[in-house]
Amino acid sequence: MAAPTPDEQPARPALRILDASATPEEVAAVVAVLSALGGGDAAPRPRRPEWSSPARGVRRPLSHGPGAWRASALP
Repeated sequence: MAAPTPDEQPARPALRILDASATPEEVAAVVAVLSALGGGDAAPRPRRPEWSSPARGVRRPLSHGPGAWRASALP
């Protein structure tokens, strides 16, 4: 018989109750707190590249007056 692959192995329980006298309400409270904390298997969202940022489409106002054409080429 071949060894089971990682996908076929039974999953370990995420929570084990060690106190046999725990009531269902206490177990439910612990589960609610742990589920609210999150920290699960969700992968973090990939960072958005800066070159596609909407802020890059906004330009500074153009200056008017004498010498404005020179200033338009300066950053």
